[in-house]
Amino acid sequence: MQTRARLVAATFLSLSVLATSACGDDGEEKAADSSSAAPTDSSDSSDSSAPTAECTVDDIQVEGDFGSTPSVTIPDDCTPPATLLSKDLVTGTGPAAEAGATVETNYHLVTWSDKQVLDSSFERGETFPLENLGNAPVIDGWNQGLLGIQQGTRRLLVIPPDLGYGEGGNGVAPDETLVFVVDAVSIS
Repeated sequence: MQTRARLVAATFLSLSVLATSACGDDGEEKAADSSSAAPTDSSDSSDSSAPTAECTVDDIQVEGDFGSTPSVTIPDDCTPPATLLSKDLVTGTGPAAEAGATVETNYHLVTWSDKQVLDSSFERGETFPLENLGNAPVIDGWNQGLLGIQQGTRRLLVIPPDLGYGEGGNGVAPDETLVFVVDAVSIS
């Protein structure tokens, strides 16, 4: 009887050890699986074709002289900037436009997402008078981005959605980044 009890106890103990080992093996396999899966997941997110860095104003190419319709090329290998970017492509002369000034402008607007010309006063052949700079009834990107411009200056503005049309409007899609080339024809 004792032999039978010992045999049952030994069998039970062996099954317990085997069951515990099996659980441990599953856990180790899962740990191994998750550690081997992690690099695969991170390599998927660093797809070389997906833009990762934020664009700078120098990444955007503009061709054309002051007074002529510009050609704008927006890159595919970086993301739109989150802040207002400005760069004078041609430097004018005279005093800088201050808050309250009127700036007679020509402009060319390209939308970031589809890289299409949305509006252009150059193409219409008529300038746009920006009155009361800083508080003009235009998007904030213009009120902020054109301060300090001089007559004869061609300025590139890259305007994030929060300083543009935000949720959309005036033919602009929601959360659209705007790329403007603005010529300051005169300042008064």
